[in-house]
Amino acid sequence: MKKKYIGFTLAIVTLLLIGCMIIAGCGKEKAADTTPTTRLIVDMADREVTLPVEINRIAAVGPVPVINTFIFTMGEGDKIVNGLPGFAKSERWKYQTVFAPHLANMPTIQESRTEPNIEELVKLEPDVVFTMDEQMAASIYNANMNAVFLSWTEPEDVKQTIALVGKVLNKETLASEYIKYFDETVAGIGKAVSAIPQEKRPRVLYANMQSMTAPHEISDWWIETAGGQSVAKADRGGQQLAFSMEHLLKWDPEVIVVSTPEDLKLINEDPRFQKISAVANKRVYPTPMGAHVWAHRTAEQPLAIMWAAKTFYPETFKDLNLEQEIIDYYKKFYSKTLNEEQVKEILSGEPKI
Repeated sequence: MKKKYIGFTLAIVTLLLIGCMIIAGCGKEKAADTTPTTRLIVDMADREVTLPVEINRIAAVGPVPVINTFIFTMGEGDKIVNGLPGFAKSERWKYQTVFAPHLANMPTIQESRTEPNIEELVKLEPDVVFTMDEQMAASIYNANMNAVFLSWTEPEDVKQTIALVGKVLNKETLASEYIKYFDETVAGIGKAVSAIPQEKRPRVLYANMQSMTAPHEISDWWIETAGGQSVAKADRGGQQLAFSMEHLLKWDPEVIVVSTPEDLKLINEDPRFQKISAVANKRVYPTPMGAHVWAHRTAEQPLAIMWAAKTFYPETFKDLNLEQEIIDYYKKFYSKTLNEEQVKEILSGEPKI
């Protein structure tokens, strides 16, 4: 009788142990099932976008090169799955493929700045698509892809844009470091030029001399942040201001920053411009060209401000080692170490293949 009781007890204990193991196993399985695979973010059009927790494939559509600068800044350029549009395949845009070499072999899904080929974009299976066009974002969403809209209307919106891109790409700490660097750069330059009276600040024009336009309203901001007076600001009614020879003579800029090396040749050789103070005093400079044109909208804006300040006031900023600042910037944010020749090439505004 005793043996039967012991056997019965052992059977009960065994069943209980098996039950516990099953419950424990179910518990583990349940925990695994509840691990989130998606997350919700709100983009700059206040749209709720559901994204994978991990982002491994990124696409940029519309103004691709400028959007790429944000992705590069978060050190994630190697995850971009679409190539450069047709207009950005020239040597002028060389540093896009210096910072992300694989882009040279990625498929082109748009030729201009217009809407991409959605069918080709779908084939790339991006985890997220960045765009600066709300209608384009809607088209991408309707094709069952995750579209994140970025907006940059005011100069310092670059910080909000970086913060969002950092959140999407799980690089929030690096995004915060960029914002701190941006603010410290603006504050440092501002402090250095604050003692210069307004009447002693150089009159500056950023121009495309071939089209006789002062393009990109953001140029007014970086000119003034660096301690200059933007001669085009008062007459500007939009992003681009067309001007005449009469305008130019009236403004008589003391410094001219031109948008291309071809403009530099034109303004120095065309007899019409020789009486302009900037030309007569040889103070005409090409804008540097890195991942994007520094004088335009780009995440490289802090570098543009430092370059402009040193260009306007070489003596005031004689201790600013701009070349080293450039090397440090791209190493920290782009995860790319440039050599001295590459830095000179960027500063020349004339990248060569």
